[in-house]
Amino acid sequence: MSTAAQLAQATELDEAGELADACGVDPSRICTWVFDQTGNGFLAAATEWVVERPLKVVLIGLGAYIVSRLARRGVRGIAKRIVATTTSARLAGIRAQGPIKILADADENKRAQARADTLTSVLSSVITAVVWSVAILMMLGVFDINIGPLLAGASIAGVAIGFGSQTIVKDFMSGLFMLVEDQFGVGDVIDVGPVTGTVEAVSLRTTTIRDVSGTVWHVPNGEVSRVGNYSQLWSRALLDIEVSYDTDLRFAEGVIQRVANEMWDDPEWGGDELMEAPEVWGIQSLGASGIAIRLVVKTEPSVQWKVERELRLRIKEAFDDAGIEIPFPQRTLWVRDQGRHELEQTPDPATIKTVEPPRHSTVVSDADGD
Repeated sequence: MSTAAQLAQATELDEAGELADACGVDPSRICTWVFDQTGNGFLAAATEWVVERPLKVVLIGLGAYIVSRLARRGVRGIAKRIVATTTSARLAGIRAQGPIKILADADENKRAQARADTLTSVLSSVITAVVWSVAILMMLGVFDINIGPLLAGASIAGVAIGFGSQTIVKDFMSGLFMLVEDQFGVGDVIDVGPVTGTVEAVSLRTTTIRDVSGTVWHVPNGEVSRVGNYSQLWSRALLDIEVSYDTDLRFAEGVIQRVANEMWDDPEWGGDELMEAPEVWGIQSLGASGIAIRLVVKTEPSVQWKVERELRLRIKEAFDDAGIEIPFPQRTLWVRDQGRHELEQTPDPATIKTVEPPRHSTVVSDADGD
């Protein structure tokens, strides 16, 4: 090899070494271009730090923003689809045609919208947190920051937090399934075991319930093992009216049915609170004091107790007019005069003479029989 070629090769090696010192082992295009144009390693490195790396950070941030927006839009569509599927399947065939159906559909639409908004808000927040966490780690990698210790520390912290927050995670998962399955919503009257009342707020962690005495209960969703909903889609007023045993039962059933039909025909009740004509199902039980006749009425959600109170008032007034007795506990007492007479002739123990038993002597013989 000639001396000129050797000098050229040495020059190239020197330039490659300076380029590696300035731009690193894997130099970027901008750093390489600036170095080739100026031959200044410091200027090339400075250009990379000032132009290229911030540009990468901006591009990563823009990509995270786009991914986050698309993911949130997808979550909104999925949440609406889930809510719409659950609602339509459960509403089919429930309401009759007419103004009542229009009002019911309007209320159900509000309820579905509230559930969709809650699910969208929660899932969007989770997706946003995950996307931007990954984007931040990528941004740190752009500036040659070793993220290995950060990931290791985050993993250890995550394990520790996971062990300490199992209850919170359980609450969140339970709340998520409650919303997806539409087990209850704001305004429903529910029974969750220790508490029965009206739902005032539902979140992923807790459910706020106000009972009949006005006390507000905050129940963690993870502690709800079962839910009884008294006011979802429709309710039922159920009355067991007792009459005495000497009452003509068919006549009493007729009176109860007449009172219920009058309430059904009343525009104040039949067109709003009552959904179907009342039915007398017949004899429910033979009790200790009377016979129970069962009356059932299908009502709008959460108004069954109001309907029951009005029916009790009207049935009591109708029974009074018809002379039908509402039984009450009765007890028959038997008095034994003979026993009392014998008790009066019982002698006083103080007047009874006692006789001391006689004493007998005991003869003991010796062993020889003398």
